Amino acid sequence: MVMLLEDAGDSGEHPVDYGSERPSDGFVMFNGQHDEYPDQDTVPIGEAFRLVEHIVGTGSWPADARWVVDR
Repeated sequence: MVMLLEDAGDSGEHPVDYGSERPSDGFVMFNGQHDEYPDQDTVPIGEAFRLVEHIVGTGSWPADARWVVDR
């Protein structure tokens, strides 16, 4: 899951994959908390790297990215 936050309390924005049918096992956070997100709220790792690289380089989402605002 990729999140773009404005500050520590921000709900942020994240990319979506509406056609996703990948199984999701969730993940364990540093504090031991286990979190899961709907598959459509995650993207494959290669896509996540591409999105992050573009955001870091330009300050915005790529034109072809599908994302939602959670604010």
